[in-house]
Amino acid sequence: MLFFVFLHLKMQNTTTMYTSFEMAQHIAQVFSPLSVESIRALSGIIFKRKFKKGDIVLEEGAVCRSMLIVEKGLLRQYYFKHDRDLTEHISYEDGLIICIESYFREEPTKIIIEALENAIIWAIPKEQFESLAYSNPEIGLLYRKLLEWSLIESQVKADCLRFESASDRYMKLLQRHPEIVKRTPLVYIASLLQMTPETLSRVRAGK
Repeated sequence: MLFFVFLHLKMQNTTTMYTSFEMAQHIAQVFSPLSVESIRALSGIIFKRKFKKGDIVLEEGAVCRSMLIVEKGLLRQYYFKHDRDLTEHISYEDGLIICIESYFREEPTKIIIEALENAIIWAIPKEQFESLAYSNPEIGLLYRKLLEWSLIESQVKADCLRFESASDRYMKLLQRHPEIVKRTPLVYIASLLQMTPETLSRVRAGK
């Protein structure tokens, strides 16, 4: 996943918690239209989870068995390399999170997901989602659209890291996702943008 073109569902920012049917409606509105019957079917498999700040949502070595959509809060995906904590992705309200290799291969992930704030997320279980996709063409199209977005995001991230300067990467993040800049510790932002905290400080000072 990446930091510039997040999957963000266009849900209203309110303090009201969503029902499973309302969440299914929002997903359909953004990615692919669903009939009422299909919305009911989708709402029947998604479920809500709540986490406190600092909680681990997915541990290293676990298998990613669901797509996760953030209703409230800030979550970080990270991994360790040479004993360094490296941030892969940060998601906030209405963002989609998936450890895609673990999800498809059903193998243990090296990615850890943690809550940086108290959070409410919705899980769409892979096995049940795929079962619905096989039997329901509308759900099948929705499933494909979600995966398309995920793959496009990965490509955009790779291109940004290859071709854009540190300053340009930061400015894109600031313009597209000011919530991340406002709410995320700077050390994680620097890691997300693949720069040192010192470089980030210089970029912020000269922006």
